[in-house]
Amino acid sequence: MPLTDFDQIGVLTHVPTIYFYKPSQNWLTPKDTIFTTLKTSLGHILVHFYPLAGRLRWLDGARLELDCNGKGVQLVEAQCEANLDDLGDFTPSPNFHSLIPQINYYSPIEEIPLLCVQLTEFKCGGITVSFTISHAVVDGQSALHFISEWANLARGQPLETEPFLDRKLLGAEEPSTLSKSSFHHAQFDPPALLIGESSNENERKKETTTAMLKLSKIQVEMLKNEANMTRPSHISRGYTRYEAITGHIWRSACKARRHAHNQPTGMGICVDVRRRMQPPLPPKFFGNAIIDVIATSFSGDLIKNPLGYASSKIREAIDGVTSKYVNSVIDFLKNLEDFSRLQDIHALRSNQGPFYGNPNMGVISWIGLPLHGVDFGWGKEIFMAPGTHDCDGDSLILPGYDGDGSLVVALCLQAVCMEDFKKFFYEDIYN
Repeated sequence: MPLTDFDQIGVLTHVPTIYFYKPSQNWLTPKDTIFTTLKTSLGHILVHFYPLAGRLRWLDGARLELDCNGKGVQLVEAQCEANLDDLGDFTPSPNFHSLIPQINYYSPIEEIPLLCVQLTEFKCGGITVSFTISHAVVDGQSALHFISEWANLARGQPLETEPFLDRKLLGAEEPSTLSKSSFHHAQFDPPALLIGESSNENERKKETTTAMLKLSKIQVEMLKNEANMTRPSHISRGYTRYEAITGHIWRSACKARRHAHNQPTGMGICVDVRRRMQPPLPPKFFGNAIIDVIATSFSGDLIKNPLGYASSKIREAIDGVTSKYVNSVIDFLKNLEDFSRLQDIHALRSNQGPFYGNPNMGVISWIGLPLHGVDFGWGKEIFMAPGTHDCDGDSLILPGYDGDGSLVVALCLQAVCMEDFKKFFYEDIYN
């Protein structure tokens, strides 16, 4: 199965998520058959999502292909001597590593499963189910579609929606009517560096820490109102929650990192193109239908101007992702001579992905994704979280678990900056 050009430039790692289930005396499935239930239903769901049971392989030294060879996925059963309560508030930490399947990226790519799952049973009777899914094959929307359908089958329910597996829909216009100079594809440029630095190696080495920062519904509305009250005149539509909160995160990070006024800084944004294409892609298009764009500014401008300014930079980057722009990116990638530039892009992204650490940030939105309520037959989870989140500048915005309109920012920053970030993050809402 040929991969799209968006698959080609995706990060070559697996994205982990983890679901926590409390102890119960009323399992719908006896405890000793939980693993059997997962294994049997996983076999059934892979009939529909069969690309996940295949393997990647290289073509021409730079481009990837999906070999649907049915080699299967990895399912692990584990026991843990701890109790779920020992994990506290479930903030992602190094403790999570043993709860998540580990991928050996030193193996040939043809041997690495695209999906790995781990069931871990705790001393208290609680369990976790964790997933790592290859980002070179699917994006978050597709991964969560798979997980929700798997849970349905595990409960004996029928499949709700078949995945749309034909990736040819996400292709360039043929013949190309686009000028190669029509757009500048900034997402393939190296991220900004700290003033005076020639690489980001020093920043990559610094100690990081993580936090889960909750925003109540009232705080979310306050930020959105503040951004809209101060938006520049050329921005006609009101800002979304994502644009307001991401602008707030960006400004808070610039302050916490104590940047010089003229420090260039970038904000990495993932945009789902399913509904932006003309005609739109099927909602259940299975693959990578996201494009990374970069909003840029100077730290001093972000700090001295009100929130509406930062949000305007984010809006402008997102609004630039039109169907014509997406096709121009595909055109650009398809016409790379000798794949040498594609290899540069792979090197830029590598197994670690692009570095959005100091002086940059990356904020991914999971606000609208079906994250919660994953029931395999023993009740809904008590919590779900991104598995590991330990690269400076990476952050996620997730819906609050209680369904009360709150949101959670899962954030990783250099340890020396985190306390200042929290201070600015909350104080500036009210100031």
